[in-house]
Amino acid sequence: MVRDAIWNTGTPRLRATRRNNRYPSLPMLAIAASWLTVLLSVGNAAAAACTDASTLAHSTVSITRYFADEEKTGDSDLLGIRGTAWFSSPTSMITVEHVATAMGISNQNWKQVEVLGGENKQTINVRLLRLAGSQSEKIAVLELQAPFAGAQRLWMRIEPLTSDEQVAALAYSENQQRLVGGRFVNYGEGDKLAGTALLEMFEGDNRLVIDHGASGAPVVDCEGRVVAVISNIFTQTLQSPFRAIRVSTAWGSPNVVSVPIQVLSEFASVK
Repeated sequence: MVRDAIWNTGTPRLRATRRNNRYPSLPMLAIAASWLTVLLSVGNAAAAACTDASTLAHSTVSITRYFADEEKTGDSDLLGIRGTAWFSSPTSMITVEHVATAMGISNQNWKQVEVLGGENKQTINVRLLRLAGSQSEKIAVLELQAPFAGAQRLWMRIEPLTSDEQVAALAYSENQQRLVGGRFVNYGEGDKLAGTALLEMFEGDNRLVIDHGASGAPVVDCEGRVVAVISNIFTQTLQSPFRAIRVSTAWGSPNVVSVPIQVLSEFASVK
């Protein structure tokens, strides 16, 4: 998964703590032809350009839960968990289930969470309002005890994605917001990927631009409507004589797993 764990090593650093799944049968070491890379890079730029980042900037935030001493289990150096969330109203925000679970957020008690949007940082009590979805990964709707100042609501789209449709993700990486373009590839099948939307997201030749901290980020269409929520990435670690190297999937293949927003359509307002 692509949530972050925050560890106490003098200066807190970010590290993924859940295993990243591999996409079945993908040729992880395939070399893309240069013309394909160029075409995909152009498509990525177009996907990002079709979405006006300035109109969405106040809709998405980084969320961090710092653990009290009595909450720490296993590794006592674990400080907390970080992910991405976005607003469906000033007092509700949406992420993915594994982020809420790792933070220890439930519908039983309010938990204190640091919410960061641009220069605006607030500490707000949150609790789980509901989970949506019937597959292994679900969408989590969180209730805020107090409104987040300046929160901008995102609207959702109930129509399914079409093959090669341009999309963009507004995600937090290293606690900085960035807009990343890409395309919808197909809906997942099989036991592990059923009910998911598979995406190819990249920035130039960087296929790991969606990485630690991006879980829960909204994926939007060219009209700025949410079509999915980022859940996981496909990577493989290769051993070289000098160090381990993380690599993404081959060009033209999905590298990001998301939960389609349609799982929220039963109770969420849509546009």
